[in-house]
Amino acid sequence: MQTVLGANGQIGEELARYLHEHVTQDIRLVGRNPAKVNESDELVKADLMDAEATSRAVAGSEIVYLTVGLPMDSAMWEERFPQMMENTIAAVREHGAKLVFFDNTYMYPQTAALQVEGRTPFEPRGRKAAVRARIATRLQEEMDAGRIEAVIVRAPEFYGPGKTQGLTNTTVFDRIRKGERPLVPVSANTKRSLIWTPDASRAMGLIGNTPDAYGQTWHLPIDQNRLTYREMIAIASEVTGRRISFSTIPLAVFTLAGLVNARAKEASELMPRYGVDNIFDTSKFTARFPDFRVTTYREGITQIVS
Repeated sequence: MQTVLGANGQIGEELARYLHEHVTQDIRLVGRNPAKVNESDELVKADLMDAEATSRAVAGSEIVYLTVGLPMDSAMWEERFPQMMENTIAAVREHGAKLVFFDNTYMYPQTAALQVEGRTPFEPRGRKAAVRARIATRLQEEMDAGRIEAVIVRAPEFYGPGKTQGLTNTTVFDRIRKGERPLVPVSANTKRSLIWTPDASRAMGLIGNTPDAYGQTWHLPIDQNRLTYREMIAIASEVTGRRISFSTIPLAVFTLAGLVNARAKEASELMPRYGVDNIFDTSKFTARFPDFRVTTYREGITQIVS
């Protein structure tokens, strides 16, 4: 049995497809209102804030994937993510399951420095980044102490098909698909590291079913030919056959908007990273899994805007 905690999002759905096609048909999807991805999926309703419900959801599992996402709400993150991590750690310890934690890069420095797993320090700026640093550190403590068998898989910003959530999708590609003018955050000329969501899920499932991958952190694979937003929009222009103009929203605008708008305030702490190149290194994954085919930015952009 392989169990996905927080199975309702794009990452969880793509993971369920990968596991069904390549690993096992014994898949359990856990969430507040889970829905089947594959006909044979087992569905379990559970609130991961409830320790007993989390334990019941994990019982009988060989591998558990923690892929929960929350809205961009700092107070909610501070309340829920640490408790969900504690409940998940307790459940996998109780039932002897392995844990795969799907993580992000919010806690990394907001600089152009190369980001390498195990070497890049945590320098969280903002409340959400502090929460992500806290829960990753908490899990690492359990791994280092040998109390659970776990692995951390870390992804940069999402882009992708379906209900993929991410700033680049919502402000750039989704607007292009709808015939609207794309809005570029902060700079059109800095190199971005984006992960295609189906690639993220496939790679997570692969790592979760590779015994010697545990006890480590892995950066999930991306196209290392990083593009700027200007270059991405140029590709979209070629694909759609129309000239696409864009507007760049300066950092100061996000900062000022955050003074009067709650959603803008939540986003503003992440905006400085868009003013510098984002260089997310995935050479460790490529060396260990050389046959994994990464979706190129051109392929991904083509699929979204078409």
